[in-house]
Amino acid sequence: MLPQQAIAAQLGISRSAVAGHIMNLSRKGAIKGRGYVFSDAPFVTVIGGANIDIHGKSDKALRRDDSNPGTVKISAGGVARNIAENLARLGVDSRLISAVGSDYHGQMLMRLCRDAGVDMQYVQEIDAVPTSTYLSVLNNSGDMHVAVSDMGIIDHLGVERLQLLKAALGQSSLMILDTNLVDDALAWLTHTFVDKPIFVDTVSSSKAIKIKPYLQFIHTLKLSAIEAEALTGNKVRTQTQLRNIANELHSQGVERVFITRGNQGVFYSDGNDQVIQKLQHGIRDVHNTGGAGDAFLAGLAYAWLEDWPLDESVTFALAAADITLSHPATVSPALSLAAINRNVEEAERVE
Repeated sequence: MLPQQAIAAQLGISRSAVAGHIMNLSRKGAIKGRGYVFSDAPFVTVIGGANIDIHGKSDKALRRDDSNPGTVKISAGGVARNIAENLARLGVDSRLISAVGSDYHGQMLMRLCRDAGVDMQYVQEIDAVPTSTYLSVLNNSGDMHVAVSDMGIIDHLGVERLQLLKAALGQSSLMILDTNLVDDALAWLTHTFVDKPIFVDTVSSSKAIKIKPYLQFIHTLKLSAIEAEALTGNKVRTQTQLRNIANELHSQGVERVFITRGNQGVFYSDGNDQVIQKLQHGIRDVHNTGGAGDAFLAGLAYAWLEDWPLDESVTFALAAADITLSHPATVSPALSLAAINRNVEEAERVE
């Protein structure tokens, strides 16, 4: 409650300099109001799917209609949950909003996420509905051959439950949504928090279309090539087609577009720069491609919080995805800021 002149005297600067600092902090939202009460540390809210992943990977080329020798791994998964864990491993305060059942898998998810540093206080526990399960079969290269997702519980995370968390959502620095959410939840979140930057992962080609009515509210849209085709109805094969799709999404209100293309890198556009970028080295041993996109979006979110330039943001995000590819689970426990920096430095040496 000190007056500005008293603060200036203690710091040895002018009162006008104090006033300037206070004004800048207020504009950034760091100061709540009179009395110079500082806001809580920034945090990211991630809303969407959380499930148990069961991955089976064949030792050799997959043979249809036959039993394939290989390995089976069980881990925590789900697009939103993966993004939240990746952010936590990068030192970000990430808070997950999802739904789990009151069953063994639900208890496992809660424990694994807390152990990884994710804030789980807003996760909804729903009785008599099983926790989401994602079952995938990978070929011997680590690419998904086929998958089945049982995610009916996410339908229970509707507006009625989300409204109870409105205050917490309103305090977040950034919101990340996945399109596992039901339509009314997507509508309410995008229309209610128009003052928040909203990042979206489109999850799959069948679910990508769900975000179409709300594109005007999206700051950053991350989607794969097949998801981009499903969302826009246009082919994504050439650079011209990539630019056309990005321009179409920009015209509907999306500020930044990122189209991931596997080993061909990522195409990104902010309406001015339109670039294809990839790391100059590759992971030597790919175990699972399923979580690379989630790590990529987490990397973009981290870079946005740090206010990095777009090209540096993409390099950082690509390195996060590259590290994730080398682990059987969809989130690599090796992911860290130090690991990403080493990955980027290695790519720069190769370049």
